[in-house]
Amino acid sequence: MNHWAVEPMVTQDVDFVVAAESVEKTVELLEKAGFKSERYAWSINFTGHSKVIIQLSTEKFYRDFPARSVPADIHGILMRVASLEDTLQGKIQAWKDSTPRQSKKIKDLGDIARLVENHPHLWTKLEEELQQIIQKPLNT
Repeated sequence: MNHWAVEPMVTQDVDFVVAAESVEKTVELLEKAGFKSERYAWSINFTGHSKVIIQLSTEKFYRDFPARSVPADIHGILMRVASLEDTLQGKIQAWKDSTPRQSKKIKDLGDIARLVENHPHLWTKLEEELQQIIQKPLNT
C-alpha cells in the first residue's frame, strides 16, 4: 500500500504472498530464522523481536498476485510488490470482509481513498457502492 500512495502511513504489519506450493517452505524458513508462527483461516502471522508482524496471506484471492507483481525500491531494498490494480482489489476485498473490527474497516476505506487520490484512473474500477463513498477525483 505504501509503495503506491504518495504519503506513506505507519503500519505494524508487512503483508506478503508466496506461490501456494511454497507456503510450508516459507513457514519453515521463517521459523528457522527465529520467528514464531500463528495460523489463521486466511493467513499465517509471524512475530519476531520487534512489534512488526509479518502476515503471509493464504487466501485463494491472493494466489495470482505474485505473477502480476512489479519491481519496486522499498526503502533501498529492491523487491516485488503487488501491482497497483491488485493492491486496490486487495483493499476492496479487506473492506468488504465483515469480520474485522470497525477501525480496520475504516482504515481499509481510507487506503482505497488514498489509492484513488494518487491514481485517479482507479476510480472507474470501484464498484458503485464505493463510488458513492469515495469522491470522484477532479482529473478523471
